[in-house]
Amino acid sequence: MMEDHMQCTICLDSFKIPVTIPCGHTFCKVCISKFWDSKDKDIHCPYCKLTFATRPQLNRNVSMAILSEVAVTHSPTKRDVCTGASVLTDLEPEQICERHQKPLVIYCRNDGMCVCYECSVYECKAHDKILVDEERKNREAALKKKSAEFKKHQETTERNRLELMESMEKAKVSLQQTSLWVNNKFSQLIKVLAEKQEVTQLFLDEQQEMTVSHAEERLAMLEERATQLEAHQEEISSLCSLPTCQLIKNSRFMEVPRFSDIPVDVHVSVQEKLMPITDVLSRVSKLVCEDLERAVQVSGGQDKEGSPQDKRPILAVVPSPATPSYPAEKEGLSAYHCNLTFDPRTANAHLRLSQSNMRAEHLTSGPRSVPADESRFDHTWQVLCFQSFTHGQHYWELEVSKPWAYLGVTYPNIPRKEKGKRCMVGMNELSWSLQLDERQLSAWHAGCREQVVGQIQLNAQPLRIGMLLDYEAGTLTYYGEGQVRLHAFHCAFTQALLPACWIGEGVTVTLCEPRA
Repeated sequence: MMEDHMQCTICLDSFKIPVTIPCGHTFCKVCISKFWDSKDKDIHCPYCKLTFATRPQLNRNVSMAILSEVAVTHSPTKRDVCTGASVLTDLEPEQICERHQKPLVIYCRNDGMCVCYECSVYECKAHDKILVDEERKNREAALKKKSAEFKKHQETTERNRLELMESMEKAKVSLQQTSLWVNNKFSQLIKVLAEKQEVTQLFLDEQQEMTVSHAEERLAMLEERATQLEAHQEEISSLCSLPTCQLIKNSRFMEVPRFSDIPVDVHVSVQEKLMPITDVLSRVSKLVCEDLERAVQVSGGQDKEGSPQDKRPILAVVPSPATPSYPAEKEGLSAYHCNLTFDPRTANAHLRLSQSNMRAEHLTSGPRSVPADESRFDHTWQVLCFQSFTHGQHYWELEVSKPWAYLGVTYPNIPRKEKGKRCMVGMNELSWSLQLDERQLSAWHAGCREQVVGQIQLNAQPLRIGMLLDYEAGTLTYYGEGQVRLHAFHCAFTQALLPACWIGEGVTVTLCEPRA
């Protein structure tokens, strides 16, 4: 009686891959499929004649499959009554156990292989087992996760590649600006300096070639990484198209590689090496454009007191066709005026900002409670402005309540967390500043003091200081009351410049509009 229930009512043979339809009856997968294939429209159960509106999905009857496997374990192999083909042919494309000639429908996790029901009952009895279909789903899900990781690496690699290319272009522009500045300086001097100009230009070209070469090496590494990731993605696609057992076996060897970070920043560090040359050029330029001009005026018999030339600010820099001269009138400098605001993220805890971040005051009551920020100066009484400059001419004025401050500009990567003077504007190679104290004015760069020729009344309070930055010409010029020129720095700027203020205890610095 039991054997009757273990037979397909279509082929009258033991079930081969038994499937159950919605009415609850079970048939061989091949038999019911062929039965319905022969029907054009009427899809019904061969046993109870129940009609279905659409062709039902065939769901495997796992319990019946196990009983069928046990029932046929000791019986001879039979042939399909419907087709005359052997059982093994009907089981295609199922994988077959070589020992028992049964479908490999169980995955043994202990042995790491696919087995048939007989193997699972007798040989893998106490092992951790799962249906092959479920194991495939698990493996496919794992492969999808790995594919997502590969995609993430691809996106990161592509983003780094683009950032590196952009950084390379910026580095080229920066080096070209440096080269232009040096050429403009040399072009105004006498012919005996031509050889030095050629040597300096050769050095800049070598630096550019070296910088770009290093960047291109990293770019090649990123492109090679992108190619490897693409190959891994193709390998995953190939794995997903393999038969189940082979997919499960081969997918174990697919691992996501660990990549080391490849820097995408291109640093240009010619400033320190060029410092001796730029210093000489600045001194020579000052002699030619300022001292020599006054000497010519005196020798020509012009009245120095009445000369309008002496009433306007004189820049110690050789002008180039692309660099306009600065008008003598106050309206001329005002034409370059820019609106600045202090950046509260950078302000030291001793500094309080007010008036819409236009005023910075050093509190005598001690530090305030401020949130931690990577941009903040932790130990230095300093604050930067939001705005930064990479080209053009820019003029701003500051009002200092009393002479205890450093006013200047800095590159963005100035140290911010260290103790000591290295974080102060003007005390490192990344910044330039004018120091105001009760005795004198001093100009600072790279921790070196430079004498200031121009003077102001330091006892007059508050003090008003004007600053003019000409990025392409490489000058930072300071002006006092009446726009009297105090001092000028000369440098080949290579990065963005941010206005910066170091503020002594009890001192207030205010960003203000230029006077009419």
